[in-house]
Amino acid sequence: MTRGLSPTGLDALAATAERHVGDGGVPGLVALVAHGDEVHVETHGRLSIGGTPVGRDSLFRIASTSKPITAAATIALVEEGLLVLDQPIDKLIPELRDRRVLTRMDGRLDRTVEAWRPITPRDLLTFTFGFGMTVGMFTSDAPWPIVAAADELRLDTIGPPHPDVKPDPDTWIANLGTLPLIAQPGERWLYNTGAQVLSVLLERAAGQPLDEVLRTRIFDPLRMRDTSFWTADTGRLATAYRAGDDGPVVWDQPDGAWSRRPAFRDGAAGLLSSADDLLAFARMLLRGGEPVLSPAAVREITRDQLTGDQKSHGGLGPSFFEGQSWGYCLAVEEGGAYGWDGGLGTTWRVDPTADLVVIVLTQMMFPSPTPPRLHPEIQRAAYAAAAASSSAQRSAIM
Repeated sequence: MTRGLSPTGLDALAATAERHVGDGGVPGLVALVAHGDEVHVETHGRLSIGGTPVGRDSLFRIASTSKPITAAATIALVEEGLLVLDQPIDKLIPELRDRRVLTRMDGRLDRTVEAWRPITPRDLLTFTFGFGMTVGMFTSDAPWPIVAAADELRLDTIGPPHPDVKPDPDTWIANLGTLPLIAQPGERWLYNTGAQVLSVLLERAAGQPLDEVLRTRIFDPLRMRDTSFWTADTGRLATAYRAGDDGPVVWDQPDGAWSRRPAFRDGAAGLLSSADDLLAFARMLLRGGEPVLSPAAVREITRDQLTGDQKSHGGLGPSFFEGQSWGYCLAVEEGGAYGWDGGLGTTWRVDPTADLVVIVLTQMMFPSPTPPRLHPEIQRAAYAAAAASSSAQRSAIM
């Protein structure tokens, strides 16, 4: 069924987006809304303060919005027979064989017990393999020993991404292998690192660098020509900012860390992309995976994969699992919508029930795990525009 967006609703959407650009907001943004066959794009502001205007084809560091793409590539390799979800990863990643586990997450590194089982690809996809971020790391008075050790080894797995910090994949996984896990495999949800280990696993399973795995399995079939781990076309790339006491502070320039091929292709948070590329990925999922995945694979990626016990430890804050859970490298809401955010300023939401995609791209780092209000406000405006159009269509039919 062809659907659309109401003109009045789109006016409200434009006003909402524009209100958040400039003084006290973000330097620029792209907001894309797709409802049925109709696609509407708002571009406001500039790629950098005082710079060139934002365009529909502007590039943004999508940070953790990379994760669902890595999940799709993982399941593509499963469907090719190169990976098995519930078999140990030990043959492909022997560096993580025979794991030890800390007796206390914030405790000494030499106080460990044996892992109760090997790690599987499913553990990595669901972020339950035993290593990653948890809120206590950021609220502790003193750095946890495991956090200090991870920083010293240049794992770049706790905090925002730094492509120029991490070593090559073999060195990275060997460094991770020198550390104990902080939880038993399958015990609890821990953020981020699972997708980084998938980056290494996919390379070894396919015998190709991760950028080639993604290009051949995802980007070329979907014509996602703007999505990559770096760009030489820096004139299209937004400057990345973080909030400062007196306004935005530059965090990464267009000719900075994403302007050259990184040693470690980070499927957890390393991709650049554009609004239309992220729409192409969303529509692939909405149409049942064609031409990349099977319908069954899409259902697995986008359903709740966690047990109550795994969620009982909390996620990125005490209310993280209220109304949502986790599929494969993305959040899954109780109403059926799914998606994930990028902490450098992006959100990507797909709602199959409403046949709606909402993509918001900025380059202002989130001050907390929860996206700032411009993102939910644009999403609400998009839903209102879709609902108003559907109501008008029903009235016309009646």
